[in-house]
Amino acid sequence: MSAIFAQVVAMVGGLMILMRRRGATTGEPAIGSSPAIPAAKPQGIPTLKMPTAKGWSAGQTPTAAPGLSVNAFATGLKHPRWIHVLPNGDVVTAEALGVPGGPITTLFDYAIHTTMKRAAAVGDSPNRITLLRDADGDGAAEERHVFMEGLNHPLGMAMLDGTFYVGNTDGVYAYDYPEGATRIRTAGRKILDVKPAGHWTRSLLPSPDGRKLYVGVGSLSNIGESGLDKEVGRAAIYEIDLETGESRIFASGLRNPVGLAWEPTTGALWTVVNERDGLGDETPPDYLTSVRDGGFYGWPYCYWGQTVDDRVPQDAAMVAKALSPDYALGGHTASLGLCWLPAGTLPGFPEGMVIGQHGSWNRSTLSGYKVVFIPFENGRPSGPPRDILSGFLAPDEKVSYGRPVGVAIGPDGSLLVADDVGDVIWRVTGAGGPA
Repeated sequence: MSAIFAQVVAMVGGLMILMRRRGATTGEPAIGSSPAIPAAKPQGIPTLKMPTAKGWSAGQTPTAAPGLSVNAFATGLKHPRWIHVLPNGDVVTAEALGVPGGPITTLFDYAIHTTMKRAAAVGDSPNRITLLRDADGDGAAEERHVFMEGLNHPLGMAMLDGTFYVGNTDGVYAYDYPEGATRIRTAGRKILDVKPAGHWTRSLLPSPDGRKLYVGVGSLSNIGESGLDKEVGRAAIYEIDLETGESRIFASGLRNPVGLAWEPTTGALWTVVNERDGLGDETPPDYLTSVRDGGFYGWPYCYWGQTVDDRVPQDAAMVAKALSPDYALGGHTASLGLCWLPAGTLPGFPEGMVIGQHGSWNRSTLSGYKVVFIPFENGRPSGPPRDILSGFLAPDEKVSYGRPVGVAIGPDGSLLVADDVGDVIWRVTGAGGPA
């Protein structure tokens, strides 16, 4: 029965993709500060298309932009998603697979599960953090240690004043950390309780003064179809006061805010957000935006300002207060990783934001599957995206060699990229080495 079910799913999926390609309008992707976003075309059966996870062959790497080089900092990991650099230069990476969904009761439930399984996005989660040490400074980690294990789908990590913080799917935990240690064995204490499942990642970012911690928490569902009562406290960025332990919602209406970063000129918090599905290939686009204290960004009622999503029971007052994002990244790019790149870190690149685009699974022509750079001037995006790494997706879109996720500046000034399909941490430098 399952084989027949799978064949039916493949036939339906292929037919829907073909129909949408024939009905699609040509034009530029919805990218930039003033994107041309196509009108919504609600889909009765959402598009499902994802390449089969293949991994990298021996000696194969992503394609670096001209003037840059890429090498494997660490290989043989299991689904590395996020990266953090400790004060002593050790690199820790969170390894986790997605939280299992609910029961498979419909053809579409089965289709989603089958698609994600083929793309290596579901399975047994390692639920650990691995420490990588490049003691000889040759750009590849020769030491590897299990830093933490038995976690609950970890992602975000932060280190402040002898305390190591972990964003598990059910909340934020704090652990005592002796500097230089290669393993944490002590029990943690929970400092923020968060509902698990749905969009399961919990990114972390300390404030520049180290007094507060910001946490990205995604929605349970696409557009609140399980009931908005189940979305209370989600689709938001939290702020934790580390001295008092008190927490609050800093900004809301953000469907799935993942990467977080500070822009140093203005001191503003920025995030990348994955927008809703089922309205078309480019509608609405994922986005990069500054985050205002108390700001509301539209989800689930509307998108890109006050563009109403008619599939959702409406609240006119919430629509009226919705803020427009700063910069569109194109539809369904699954932009997840985010870090600030100081000018001169990579030759030929000014200051700006680096974004790890995990790649789409829900559009007729795939998008993302690359690491991009958005230049900034005077605290604002100032130009079109530039590729840093590409080549994660085969030209025929049938297989992916890797999928980039978290990005971070390495201890030697390089750019580190977590690749959860290739099971690699990539290291990007200038062709002659780090600046």
